Amino acid sequence: MSKQNAPPAEFDDEDDEFAALFNELQELEQLVDSEDERQQVRDAMRAAADSQDHEPATFGRVVWGFGRSDLAEALLGSLLFGIPMAVEGGTVDSGLHIAQHPLYLAATLIIAVGLVISILYVADFQDVRVANPILGIIPRRLVGVTGTAMVVSVALLTGWGMVEWSSDPAVIYESACICAVAFVPMAIGAALGDILPGN
Repeated sequence: MSKQNAPPAEFDDEDDEFAALFNELQELEQLVDSEDERQQVRDAMRAAADSQDHEPATFGRVVWGFGRSDLAEALLGSLLFGIPMAVEGGTVDSGLHIAQHPLYLAATLIIAVGLVISILYVADFQDVRVANPILGIIPRRLVGVTGTAMVVSVALLTGWGMVEWSSDPAVIYESACICAVAFVPMAIGAALGDILPGN
């Protein structure tokens, strides 16, 4: 069995039949010719995942793929957690602090992404499954959630005058650090907003 066609890691040994079905559907997805046929196979995969009798998660739904409704939920969650950061002066102070300590900036971003991964895939709020990962390994939901939070962070802080972007690299770096501080709660909010409704 190739790594590309392996069933998601969430399936345990009890799910051999489902894993085999999921495997065959993934192989079929690679073989079909048109995008419509691929979409039909993905719909079948989603239906199979929804019907699989796993131990129910908190909200009892299988979360699959990352679409427009997921993006809207992530955006809402990001804004709910991010607006206080955009009006709080401590965000600027913290951003300027980590600008003086590049390792703190790296740690801030790594922790934020780690928290998102924990919320989506470890905390078991929902039965979150990986569908069509980017480059075969990067979950689309992870990219969608963190990307949404980052865009909201930059847009909101820029629009409300908390950061500015100029031709001076030092100003750009400081602004990026301030946005990174706001990104942490926004990423948490985006992850929670995305999965808690159970869509």
